[in-house]
Amino acid sequence: MKHSAPETLSAAHQASASEVSALAEQLRKDAEPYALATVVRTISVTAAKAGAKAVIAADGHIAGGWIGGGCARSAVIKAAKAAIEDGEPKLISLQPEDLLAELGVEAGDNRQGVQFAKNMCPSQGTMDIFVEPVLPRPKLVILGASPVAVALARQGPNIGFECVAHASLEDLSAFPEFCDLKDGFIIPENSNAERYLVVSTQGRGDLTALEAALAANSKHIAFVGSHRKIAHLKSKLRERGISEESLERIDGPAGLDLGAITPEEIALSILAELLMVRRKGQRGTDVHHI
Repeated sequence: MKHSAPETLSAAHQASASEVSALAEQLRKDAEPYALATVVRTISVTAAKAGAKAVIAADGHIAGGWIGGGCARSAVIKAAKAAIEDGEPKLISLQPEDLLAELGVEAGDNRQGVQFAKNMCPSQGTMDIFVEPVLPRPKLVILGASPVAVALARQGPNIGFECVAHASLEDLSAFPEFCDLKDGFIIPENSNAERYLVVSTQGRGDLTALEAALAANSKHIAFVGSHRKIAHLKSKLRERGISEESLERIDGPAGLDLGAITPEEIALSILAELLMVRRKGQRGTDVHHI
C-alpha cells in the first residue's frame, strides 16, 4: 500500500511548532520527562519532511506532533525511551534494506553515534531523526524567607536548580520572580524531579517547615542553623512522634565549612554541598566533604 500524497499531510498529522512547544513547556512545568524527536533529513519519498517534530512521553506514547507513520514510529519510540533512560540523545537513520546493505550495516547497528533502522514502508525513503531527551531539572525547594533563603533562590538556577520558595504570603515578595512561589509550607509528597530541600526559616516556623520537609520525598534535607539549634528542634520533633530514622535525614548545619559569613557566602556553601550530593558517583569516584 503506497502513500497517496506524502507531501500533503492530513490536518490530524500536522501539529504546528507552537503546539509542540506548548506541550513541551507543559511537560516541563509538570516535571515530566519526555523526548523531542525531530526529522533532520529526508531522501526520496517520505511521509514526514525535515523539520517535523513529535513529543514522546516516558512510557513511549506520542503525546503530540508527528514524524511519520508506522515506518518510523517503532524505531523512534525505542530510541526515545532509551534516551530518557540514559539521558543521552540519539540519531536514527531509517533506510531501506538495500541501502543499509550498501553501507555494510544492519538494522540495530550503531556506527559513530548513528543508530540504523530498516524502513519497511513501500516508499523506501530515508529519514534521519534526532531524538533529544528532556529531563526534569532538579528542584531546590527553599522553606523560609531569611536572607540566606533569598540568596539561595538567586544563586541556585546558576548551577542548574529550579527554584521553589515556600514562605508566608507577605514574605514571598523578597524572592526573585523566576522562582515558583508557594504560600506556606505545604509541599507535594512526591515529585518527578529530584528535590533538594533547604529549611532556612530563622526561627519563624522551624518545626512546621521541618515536618513538611520530612513528609515530602526528597534526595536531601538541609537545615540552616547551629548544631545546638538542630539538636533542640530534633528533640521537639521526637516529642511529636517523628522517628529517629526520619530525623537522621536532616543534615545540618547546612553547607560546607568555607568560612562563610554573609548570606550570599552561606548560600554558596550550601549550594556547593548540594552539588556534591547531586553529583556523587557521577564521575566514577565518591566525593567527600571538605
